Amino acid sequence: MLQPLRILSRSSWTLSRSCSSYVARMRHLNKLKEDDNACRVALQSGNIFLYHKLAPLLQRTKSGIFQLQILQTSEVDAILEKLGGDKEMVKESILITCNEQNQAQFSLDVGELEQGAVEELCGGNFIDLRKAFFLLHGPEAPLVARGQALLRWHQSNGFCSATGQPTQRNQSGSQRVCHRSGITYYPKMAPVAIVLVSDGKRCLLGRQSSFPRGMYSALAGFCDMGENLEETLRREVAEEVGLEVESIQYSGSQHWPFPQSSFMVACHAFVNPDKTQLSVDELELEDVRWFTLDEVTAALKIKTPPRNPKGEPPTFWVPPSYAIANRLIREWAANQQLKS
Repeated sequence: MLQPLRILSRSSWTLSRSCSSYVARMRHLNKLKEDDNACRVALQSGNIFLYHKLAPLLQRTKSGIFQLQILQTSEVDAILEKLGGDKEMVKESILITCNEQNQAQFSLDVGELEQGAVEELCGGNFIDLRKAFFLLHGPEAPLVARGQALLRWHQSNGFCSATGQPTQRNQSGSQRVCHRSGITYYPKMAPVAIVLVSDGKRCLLGRQSSFPRGMYSALAGFCDMGENLEETLRREVAEEVGLEVESIQYSGSQHWPFPQSSFMVACHAFVNPDKTQLSVDELELEDVRWFTLDEVTAALKIKTPPRNPKGEPPTFWVPPSYAIANRLIREWAANQQLKS
């Protein structure tokens, strides 16, 4: 069986003052969300991550590594002035978080400006978020995902669903209000259950037609109204591949910006090894296969899908390290190695 979840004690935290510094940072962030004037002041000395039609601005270092490009507010002001943009645009920046130095970090979409001109001034490139996940490492991937998700939410929630009147955001962008109805709207995520099915010796991975060629992932589906997590997992596995889940083990959770900001709840599920005949819903999945430990281990070694001489990706690879599906697959592989 998989190893049980481990609860970290305070002594195992990497920073000796993690608790106090984290609490101070979260309270500072909450003040910026609630106090418009404090947020305006923080924006003047904050960091801004630029997006162009929701594609984040990345910079390639001399060593060939891609990183999220960080700009000061004054630098963004200069870019807007040079390119003839609206000087008030920077005030539309959305608060993402605060770094460990309590410096506020914002996201701003400059899709109204010419993309190439912004890239030239900044020395970077706007790259589609799905591709960026393969290029970024460490905490930058979730940071850029959060920034994009908030920008997308504001772009699609400009009107009240009850009155049809425009909604107004607060300075931080943590909410929008319809002053006619009095309704306050907050950014939301749709709950999704993602599950790695195993029969004890193999794991089950599938692919949708929209996936990059050769990429297989864990099964996933949105939670229906009134369902709990366990019910969603059992239903999705039954619907998509015709298997009945016998037991479930929780792994973790993750914000996922696709298609419209999902909250992924990840689990391992186990089926009877004598009942593994698949009945695939071909409207949902293009292909589903059982994979052995050797196949999975080889796929996990592929960091960025390589190309063969014909320019084609490998026949089997898995989502990038940031995706929680990758975590599920790694956990399964590690457990299989312990058993062998």
